[in-house]
Amino acid sequence: MKKLLLSIAIIATLATATAQKKGEMMSWEEATAKANEVLATLSLDEKIEMTHGHNKFFLPGAPAKGLPHVFMVDASAGVRINHSIPDQNEVRHPEKTTQFPANIMLASTFNPELAKAYGEAVGYETRMAGAGVLLGPGMNIYRSSQCGRNFEYLGEDPYLAARMVENYVIGMQGTGTMACLKHFLCNNNELYRKLSNSIVDERAIMEIYTPAFKAGIDAGAGSVMTAYNLVNGEWAGQSKYVITDLLRGTLGFKGLVMTDWRSVYDWKKVVLSGQNVEMPGTPNEFYHINSVRELLKSGELTEKNIEDMIRPMIATCIRFGLYERFKNGQPNEDHLASRLPEHEKVSLQTAAEGTVLLKNNGILPLKEGQRVLLVGRWAKVAPQGGGSSKVKGFNQVTSEQALLNALRAKVTAIEKPNFIQLQKADVVVVATGTYDSEGSDRPFAMEENDEALVRMACAANKNVIVLVLSGSGVDMSDWNDKVSAIIYGWYPGQAGMQAIADIMVGKINPSGKLPATIEKSFKDSPAYGMVPEGLQIGHHIKNPNSLWIAPKTYDINYKESVLVGYRWYEAKGIEPLYPFGFGLSYTTFEFGKAKAAKHISAEKPLKVTIKLENTGKMAGSEVVQLYVSENNPTVLRPKKELKAFKKVHLEAGDKTTVTFELKHSDLAFWNDKTHAWEVNKGMYTIHLGNSSADIAQTLTVEAL
Repeated sequence: MKKLLLSIAIIATLATATAQKKGEMMSWEEATAKANEVLATLSLDEKIEMTHGHNKFFLPGAPAKGLPHVFMVDASAGVRINHSIPDQNEVRHPEKTTQFPANIMLASTFNPELAKAYGEAVGYETRMAGAGVLLGPGMNIYRSSQCGRNFEYLGEDPYLAARMVENYVIGMQGTGTMACLKHFLCNNNELYRKLSNSIVDERAIMEIYTPAFKAGIDAGAGSVMTAYNLVNGEWAGQSKYVITDLLRGTLGFKGLVMTDWRSVYDWKKVVLSGQNVEMPGTPNEFYHINSVRELLKSGELTEKNIEDMIRPMIATCIRFGLYERFKNGQPNEDHLASRLPEHEKVSLQTAAEGTVLLKNNGILPLKEGQRVLLVGRWAKVAPQGGGSSKVKGFNQVTSEQALLNALRAKVTAIEKPNFIQLQKADVVVVATGTYDSEGSDRPFAMEENDEALVRMACAANKNVIVLVLSGSGVDMSDWNDKVSAIIYGWYPGQAGMQAIADIMVGKINPSGKLPATIEKSFKDSPAYGMVPEGLQIGHHIKNPNSLWIAPKTYDINYKESVLVGYRWYEAKGIEPLYPFGFGLSYTTFEFGKAKAAKHISAEKPLKVTIKLENTGKMAGSEVVQLYVSENNPTVLRPKKELKAFKKVHLEAGDKTTVTFELKHSDLAFWNDKTHAWEVNKGMYTIHLGNSSADIAQTLTVEAL
């Protein structure tokens, strides 16, 4: 009884401590000290119970000692209302949540401030759903266009992903919702994702695959989820190297680490790896809580090992005030539903800024009076990806509804038209693409019936606009030169089709940029050949969730090392179909003279300026991109790397000076011999333009 009263008293002081700091979060040291006080009140059985999740989507607590269970919700396109939780009496579900554009479309905006607004909106809806933790954002690097989960992530470039993630986390956690960065580490494909072993070198890990996580950690993210795959021979969720050495050591993370759902296999390794909680904790072929007791009995684990495992989880929940929030069960925050109209605006703005115009021979914007035939798999259905990020949404707008709203003219929608119907239209819009989902990869090529429809439309009509709605790049080489326009609309959220339609009629000037290179052929990709003999990528191949204990694995060798995305294509001299950072506008921009000092040092950052003018007849936004290259590198380095970008809006005829501040550390590479970041002295080139392949100005500076 004394322990119970002590624990309740400890938890009760947390709200007071937070109030005294006027909303300022307590330090990790203070939270850990509080966690130690709580641990002293728990029995061994309670500690063991806290090593695994509660009821599928709850962080475990010890309710008898004043530690409530904490509800979590799925993410990546808004908040998923989950009806698969075993005991629905424990869960309050909101009537509706906003279906936001996929994260890859958010990355296409190149607008960190919008990422902050997006994160804030999702954070409030997480609270509205009665949850304390959002299982996102996702930030794995787009290494392969075949990955079924690319749409949940933020593109191929670590700098772009980092800037978007840090703002997302700041926006979200400002609402009191804890972010969970996922999936750590090198979860870059979904084909038999529990069997794949990512073989990746140290430089690539540090330069490509961890910067976004580091940015999220530095922004204050409270939790991280480990990945399904193995990393250099060990499952990420039970790897001491991945969790203790890399995540906690090199990256400096102090918060809560959780496994992905059913992703670990050796309880001794799990407990000793630095992992804090195994999710979801429901019984399955692998999971036996008695395994922990047996390891304790045999002396292979100690009670201190269990305490060390769960301490960061308790400290994190204390620090974020989650025990206080959930002390009376799942909190009712239905009043936050009043914010939904504002969230719809954020969703719509993300779609408007994230839509990428890849090709336009002058057919766009569409003109009044044209008879438009809308065809294809997404003509009558609002597109979105599947899996844990699938959000029902509300007020959905289909392609058909959006075009009717925008054109106010005759729009006919037929999913599968014939040749004559295609021939008679003034303009044919093919709303095509793919349905991507976690648990499976898909071919680079679209399904044959979708490809055939585009080819038939081109044969029947000279005015064909292809609207690609997909989670990543698709093969467009066969018809790219035959169509009049190509719009990449990703998965644009519940009302995003309206934003795309408004772009098509000129009400909105497109400003999205590709966050990933689209290759001409998958054979050009660094990920080509990753699938071993006997396995096959297909549209309906799913992850074998029945395989838990020591399944046969297969290797994915990241042979390209740091040459991911545009870095690969430039180093190998391979011309892509559309380069990273590319996107057209209805207006034109001209880059003027760039200026910078001659030297850069650790003591003095470099100020870089460039003139930008809107030389067209319509207001619009351009993304000025700054890349850096080392002129005489001592190790393999990319031809250039993105190190700064800025989205600039200009009225027709206006001009401005865009200013960047380049730090000495922006020139660094990871030395895998000294295991540290290093900057070579010598000459570097600064490249300024509006895509990785379209550089308008260059400057040479010397690093001292």
